[in-house]
Amino acid sequence: MNLRDIVERNPEPEPWVEGEKIPWNDPEWSERMLAEHLCQTHDAASRRKDKIEKHVAWIHREVLAGRRSAVLDLGCGPGLYSVGLAQLGHRCRGVDFSPASIRYAKKRAKEKRVDCAFELADMREASFGSDLDLVMLIYGEFNVFRKEEAIRMVERAAEALRHGGTLLLEPNEPLAAGEKKPRREWWTATGGLFGHGRRLVLFESTWNAESRISTERYYTVDAGSCSVRKMAQSVQEYSEEEYRRIFLAAGFRAVEFHPSLSGRVDPAQKGLCVITARK
Repeated sequence: MNLRDIVERNPEPEPWVEGEKIPWNDPEWSERMLAEHLCQTHDAASRRKDKIEKHVAWIHREVLAGRRSAVLDLGCGPGLYSVGLAQLGHRCRGVDFSPASIRYAKKRAKEKRVDCAFELADMREASFGSDLDLVMLIYGEFNVFRKEEAIRMVERAAEALRHGGTLLLEPNEPLAAGEKKPRREWWTATGGLFGHGRRLVLFESTWNAESRISTERYYTVDAGSCSVRKMAQSVQEYSEEEYRRIFLAAGFRAVEFHPSLSGRVDPAQKGLCVITARK
């Protein structure tokens, strides 16, 4: 790509056509993302250690009632939640398609000597297993899938859970009609997530009010060569009623909304909520 491609871009992109997701599975991107997951100065990739410990304690106490349970952690990243739950006695399995994160998760589980397995796979294609007590998908990942894919994952979670098991999601907050607005911004980066060297990062998000889908584009412009790379993903928003309808249609009951994974309002995690549903 070059600068002309940015200038002549489609102002109203079709959702998911320009990219399924940010390339977390690219080996080099995966390595850079792992560094962000483990960073203790922000909560932008994974949360910091003290917050994860509070979340794990809430899941153990409020969702699993302190009982030893079989847990599937979808989009597990470097396994920080899975290993934390395994240290409390749960049997955990994590699935993610980032090779660096899965490699780190396996190493950490081995070091901690916990009952925790990890699989490098796309969660849309991976086996969910059976007789599970908890299936969890956190940090807004639910919304980056096409609606039919998201619904199918909820259905597969229901199939994998035993009677009384729980689906735990941390999706985007329910959105009121017309609430989300397009936005554009740019900044300079030196190293970090977008690669080595100095570069200009251009971000824009378009919004389709009818489908309730935003399409997000990232253009990175290398300061030396002016070469351009584009990454794109789309985000499906839901109302509270739509979330409830999806879970109930899959056979869940007792659908409950929570302010955060600590059970309390967390001003630092705006835009997300927590939903639990029992099979």
